[in-house]
Amino acid sequence: MTSSSASQADADIQERLQAKQYREAFALLLPRYRDKAFRLIFSMLRDRALAEDTTQDVFLRIWRALPGFAGQSALSTWIYAIAKNGALSEIRKRKPTVSLDQSDDEDGYNPAVAALAAPEADDSATVSVGQLLDQLPERYRQAVVLFYMEDKSYEQTAASLGLPLGTVKALLHRARKRLIELNKEAEASSAAAA
Repeated sequence: MTSSSASQADADIQERLQAKQYREAFALLLPRYRDKAFRLIFSMLRDRALAEDTTQDVFLRIWRALPGFAGQSALSTWIYAIAKNGALSEIRKRKPTVSLDQSDDEDGYNPAVAALAAPEADDSATVSVGQLLDQLPERYRQAVVLFYMEDKSYEQTAASLGLPLGTVKALLHRARKRLIELNKEAEASSAAAA
């Protein structure tokens, strides 16, 4: 989807914004973008309840900011930027502080060990895409969600993430390569377990 076709898709919302019919514009954009914004936020936070709360906060911000939307970027890009910033704010708020004199976690919690000990959701040999995405670095995961799951173009993905186009292409290339490696590792461990 190009940015011009994205603009055409949101022409009904743009008309209402220009007519200062903010309530009607919001009523159109909420169902159109709520799930997409949630998926982006969830991909960053990886906590469903927190992602749901953050999505509500994001759409409250969007509601308040609608009168100031000047249309300099595509509506979807603007919404994704607000969603990304909302998720980043939550990450900063919840980021634990670490003492420099601690060499290991005192409680001995290791997420990799906990994941191995967790019961499988099903007995199939296939690994879910969500499990693979969870293993990617955050920047890769964000790019993959926008480009593949939200069907954004390279340009729209770059605009949403605030990154240069070349950087997004490199992130997506590395993410694809890493996903293939992770999938092979998961298949090998499934075969060994069987």
